[in-house]
Amino acid sequence: MARVLLVEDDEKLGRQVHDGLRAAGFDAEWAKRGDEAMAADFASFALVILDLMLPGAHGFDVLKALRTEHHQVPVLVLSARQSTADKIRALELGADDYLTKPFWPEELIARVRARLRRPALSSDADAMQIGSLRIDLRARKVTVEDAAVDLTRVEFELVAALARRRGAAVSRAWLVEQILDPARDGDERTLDAHVSRLRRKLGDAGKRISTVWGVGYRMEDGT
Repeated sequence: MARVLLVEDDEKLGRQVHDGLRAAGFDAEWAKRGDEAMAADFASFALVILDLMLPGAHGFDVLKALRTEHHQVPVLVLSARQSTADKIRALELGADDYLTKPFWPEELIARVRARLRRPALSSDADAMQIGSLRIDLRARKVTVEDAAVDLTRVEFELVAALARRRGAAVSRAWLVEQILDPARDGDERTLDAHVSRLRRKLGDAGKRISTVWGVGYRMEDGT
């Protein structure tokens, strides 16, 4: 059974979601405070369902801490906050999905299952295959339809970072912080140019890198 961490302080809703996850076949654990969640072993979970308005620590702080520690576990934000600004902020901090309250329990379970169907890729995986695109992390080699693609260091790190979180929006700010050397590679203003060159070099496979307006970029999943 996939382990799912639910972070929700509302007793009634939390019990409903926790029991629903268990009934659907998941090994669900429930944290009721943000600081409690931040002390969890994120690497032991297949997915995190995260409320935002939490005692102990705000959900955004939990999400920021999780991604700062380079955990790649998918995060589904479950919140009553429905503003576009909150949704964008959650995606910028590394959330993979955002579901607003109230919601249908069946939709939540469907989203959890959809996210878990995507192959889990650890940061030290040897290689990733997405359609015709193959990324060999150990050899630092990228091929499309078995043809080698000559990439710069920045271009390789960009495609690898997006592939590790395929299907999720990755913010420009995160990519700049994790990949670019400000003294040599530029900053957020030049990131678009790096991505544009990467897309051209990848040819048809470059179409998988989509722009998420106001947030950053996403490596599209699928065959």
